[in-house]
Amino acid sequence: MVDLDLINNTKNSDKFLFLDGYGVDLRVNDGKLVIKNGDGSKHTFFPKRFPFDNIIIYGTRGSISFEAVRWITKHNAQISFINWDGQLLTGVLPPEARQTKLKFAQYRAYEDSKKRAIAKKLLEAKFQRTKDVLGWLKERYPKVDIDIDREVSKLGTTDNIKDMLAIEGRVAHIYWQQIIKIIPKKFKFESRQYTNRPFGSVDPINTLLNYGYALLEAGCRKAINSVGLDTHVGFLHEVTVGKEPLVYDLQEPFRWIVDVAVIKALENNVFEKNDFIRTGNYNLKLRTSGAKKLTKELENQFNEFVSYRGKNRRWSYVILLKTRELAKYIAGENKGLDFVRPNVELERVDNNKIREKILSMSYAEAGRLGIGKSTLWYLKRNVKADKSFKIYKKIKNIIDIEVHETEN
Repeated sequence: MVDLDLINNTKNSDKFLFLDGYGVDLRVNDGKLVIKNGDGSKHTFFPKRFPFDNIIIYGTRGSISFEAVRWITKHNAQISFINWDGQLLTGVLPPEARQTKLKFAQYRAYEDSKKRAIAKKLLEAKFQRTKDVLGWLKERYPKVDIDIDREVSKLGTTDNIKDMLAIEGRVAHIYWQQIIKIIPKKFKFESRQYTNRPFGSVDPINTLLNYGYALLEAGCRKAINSVGLDTHVGFLHEVTVGKEPLVYDLQEPFRWIVDVAVIKALENNVFEKNDFIRTGNYNLKLRTSGAKKLTKELENQFNEFVSYRGKNRRWSYVILLKTRELAKYIAGENKGLDFVRPNVELERVDNNKIREKILSMSYAEAGRLGIGKSTLWYLKRNVKADKSFKIYKKIKNIIDIEVHETEN
């Protein structure tokens, strides 16, 4: 459903407009975009005042006029049709950048050593992000094993794409085995199921991940389209009829965004059992309520700031910047290529050391430190319930000092 709370005019932010239900209708009336949602609500947007980057259509029945498509693309927004199983069915993108010379350079790069260099750079970034996420998790869950160096080191010994993919597969297996450790048993998450299978997911975690990766795929397609590269010619994934390997390539360094968004949502108990529904074929899909919640969680994570090139950038904008850097490398304008930077800054205020300190802290000690009884009670309650929690900066600084003094 349309959530007007998502409207935010912050520059370079990525805003999603979620539509679902029977009877979704988009058309233009007197120059204005008129949207009727499946819940019966109606919203009107004036020209040059459209705040969204991506219209996500999750419904199965509705209509959109040609003029509405033209209006939306003129406002540099895309339309993404998401299937019930979390796959991106198709999308409508803004006009493509006409870069004929760039495309020819891309085709030449595919045939020469640049292909292997680009593939390796993509995997270097993905492996670093794997370390970042596992390290972030270990702060909260000591049982997580962050050692993937043995497999990662093998990347430097080969220039063969098949060997690289084999290494990537082993690292991914280690990664998901660690993720399984921190997912509550009630979600029945036993392995990562990939969307190229001929059926949907059977557990909530894969259902959430599939949907999240579909939105990431849509964002990568838009970035590639905007710089004028050919989505059908990739460097890590195999060129296959009907596939868009460059989109899949570009997703690899940024899949962590979806993973972290899903994990944060689970830690904060965002989803309920009735956010999912079992189909007649025993697959699991997101109801409107669940899809809308996940869309908001993903939007928050895509719009996290990171320092890059001397400025604070949103991760959604970093994807575009990295696509531009790739295009310049392919065209010979840049000599180097780096997908690792900017560094991911994942911080936990509820790490294991802080949790232990909160449990051991008495109310009298808290009072001497300037921490109120109600605040400590709230923190103790969430620690005992194994829940995630937030701490005001002042309180966090006090507890950090106490933890440091205890260690010394």
